[in-house]
Amino acid sequence: ISIPSDWEVIELDIDTEQKEIKDPALEILMGATTIAVVGLDSRTERSAYQVAKYLQDQQYRIIPIPINRSEEKVLGEKAWKSLKDIPLQVDVVDLFVRSEQTAPFIRDAIEIGAKVIWLQLDIYNESELAQARKVGIVTAENRCTKIEHQLAMVNKNKLE
Repeated sequence: ISIPSDWEVIELDIDTEQKEIKDPALEILMGATTIAVVGLDSRTERSAYQVAKYLQDQQYRIIPIPINRSEEKVLGEKAWKSLKDIPLQVDVVDLFVRSEQTAPFIRDAIEIGAKVIWLQLDIYNESELAQARKVGIVTAENRCTKIEHQLAMVNKNKLE
């Protein structure tokens, strides 16, 4: 191709490899050690139990916060009445409550300095999550921690 002499030639460095999409919530989940699961109790047929059991099997420490049920222990871990009662750092707060019930738990998660507030499938509260993001907390909604973890592990294994 003949390029006119008065045109400026610009070289572009185009990376044709697919860029990895960064997902801050997933990145924190993958590096987390402690997950408080709000709505977790000993009913094994419930999603909260099944997801928490999977995460525990992946070596996460699960902290149960049962709602409307009196539980001493769930999955071998002491159950707490509130996020604010937990005496250690919580990395992820995973919510298994109805959307209209999430506000006080999101506020408590902000207060305890959780790194991520994660609303499970079909759970939404954009206005409260916006407050969390204002103070630097990463959020996720309408997403399942178990599914996201499984997909991340599959993708990690493909890269190795």
